[in-house]
Amino acid sequence: MTIQNTLRDHGQRHRPRMACLHKAESVVLEMQDPRSGVRSQPQRLVITTIPHAVTGEDIVSWLSERLLVDADEARSVGSMLAALGYIYPLQQHKRLLIRADASLYRFQTPYFWPTQQWPVEDTDYAIYLAKRNIRKKGILELHEQEQYNRLHKWMNHKWDFIVMQAKEQYRAAKERKKPDRVVFECQERAYWVVHRPPPGTVSAMDFGLERRADPNADQAPTPDFYERIMIFTQQSIMRPRVKSSVSLGALVKYCSTYQSHDPFLSRPLPSNPWHTDDASYWTLNAHNVETPTKQRVERWTFSFAELLSDPRGRDDFRMFLKKEFSGENLAFWESCEDLKWGTAATMKEKAEQIYKTFLARGAPRWINIDGKTMEITIKSLKHPHRYVLDAAQTHIYMLMKKDSYGRYLKSPVFKETQKKAVTPEEHKFTDSQLEQNARTRRPSLSPIVLRQLEAERRAKMAAAAPVDITQLCRFTTPVPHLAVYSGFLDSASSPSLPVPALSAGCPSPISLALDGSPPAPAPPPPAPPRSRVGVSLRRLLRRGCGPIGVFASLSPKCNNALATAGGAGGRVQPISGERQGQAPPKRFGNFFQMKVDIPPECRIYPIESEDEEEERAPPGGAGAKEIICPWESLSSQTGTS
Repeated sequence: MTIQNTLRDHGQRHRPRMACLHKAESVVLEMQDPRSGVRSQPQRLVITTIPHAVTGEDIVSWLSERLLVDADEARSVGSMLAALGYIYPLQQHKRLLIRADASLYRFQTPYFWPTQQWPVEDTDYAIYLAKRNIRKKGILELHEQEQYNRLHKWMNHKWDFIVMQAKEQYRAAKERKKPDRVVFECQERAYWVVHRPPPGTVSAMDFGLERRADPNADQAPTPDFYERIMIFTQQSIMRPRVKSSVSLGALVKYCSTYQSHDPFLSRPLPSNPWHTDDASYWTLNAHNVETPTKQRVERWTFSFAELLSDPRGRDDFRMFLKKEFSGENLAFWESCEDLKWGTAATMKEKAEQIYKTFLARGAPRWINIDGKTMEITIKSLKHPHRYVLDAAQTHIYMLMKKDSYGRYLKSPVFKETQKKAVTPEEHKFTDSQLEQNARTRRPSLSPIVLRQLEAERRAKMAAAAPVDITQLCRFTTPVPHLAVYSGFLDSASSPSLPVPALSAGCPSPISLALDGSPPAPAPPPPAPPRSRVGVSLRRLLRRGCGPIGVFASLSPKCNNALATAGGAGGRVQPISGERQGQAPPKRFGNFFQMKVDIPPECRIYPIESEDEEEERAPPGGAGAKEIICPWESLSSQTGTS
């Protein structure tokens, strides 16, 4: 019998939604009562008279009187009944909601109620779409066309049967009277809007997984069951008791305190973002907003836990503690929370860092805790876990609660924040605006998709961002290595070019690649200098490699027009500074290698001026920078030049 019931109700007997649906049905039955229910009468729709029709205004007023709520709440309840399929509209069919005007509605036939548990099969939906396609002569909604094509492709093997059923139902519907035909079409359309909602709308029939067991069933009396009862009874006996009047008084006090701060009991200001799609409420109550609202500041006075749970209140409390030179207490509490809720991979490192920062002897931000708590903490740190610092954290928490919190509420810091707090004005939206917001509402994207889009956006920004090569590292730690530099120089407009130092912040050499037009062939200049010269790298790049007669060697990959007979190995001589009559080329390329010989014991290498470098870097000395042709082997560096 149990298996038959499970098959009959399709596994939904143990779902909590069934209890909600039964309550909704009881309200709908009361609304259809001929004496005390909603007033219904024949209403004219275009040229057709629809029997037993009700208006949205009558539905809202009846719910408001029956449930003792205001008009907005009554309209929300009516929209929920329409979304569940108990009430359907006769005019605007795309969205199932109640409008407090003269719009016409009807109560759904119990045959289509959700509690009937009829299986929503794709075959029935395909027949419905085929029938609408015949009646509308191929003019369907966009989502209906997509579903029609998908079902046609998937059920191609039995599509002839589906079309035959659709034609028979269409022929039978034409034999009915027009009012009955209109009513049945509206009923069927509302049923499929509930169970096959269009994109952009939320289905009211969504629910969680099936329950394997009935939560209302009696538990089998096993030995474990009696043992749990005994343990629970012993713990109840040992628990301290209070009078019922005291507990009820505390409950009433709590409810009266938080009533104006509960969005379910009082209207949130400026508006409810879930209802109006206006994000002003979330913007005013952001985590790190500069000016909080008065309600938010008022919550900080309720308890110390409320103050610490609000990031904005915690920042205000931190400012107060800094003025009292006790900011390490809050910093320690936040570090313990980070350890408690952080990843397991960094748990040991965080515990050690917290101990060295706050608890060790001579710690930079030492906190004052008693010896017993310190002994328990140090003993527990031998095997660190998430809650290893709970004893010390509780001690600091109670210290701030009993001492610092009371003085904070009387301090000028809190009074100034309370004075600057704002009270947002209420945003009033008309019914047409709310309806427009509901039409344009779309479901949110998955967090995984949002993370992927954010990663792609950052990658595009990083690829498109220009590289600033003019920023200098103030202090560097150079390492002797062989670096390859390739670049350009604009001799007319760039007389100097700063050099980024080699450091951990900029470990790789700079690379400046730009197209350059080769100079026109010219007679070879005077004899070239030596292939190696001990000259400052800063001076070399500040002067440039063209108009000044310093050493330069062009890559063998350059244009053949430049490869004049200027020396052995096809080396081209640099352009001399004596040729002032001929205009130098605007840009030209160079490619050379630099060997930096710096003692490894130099840990800090400040950027010096040009004159200091000339004095401290003798030619050919230990700190000189040599320029080597790229086609030279490194083994020949020790030979004579």
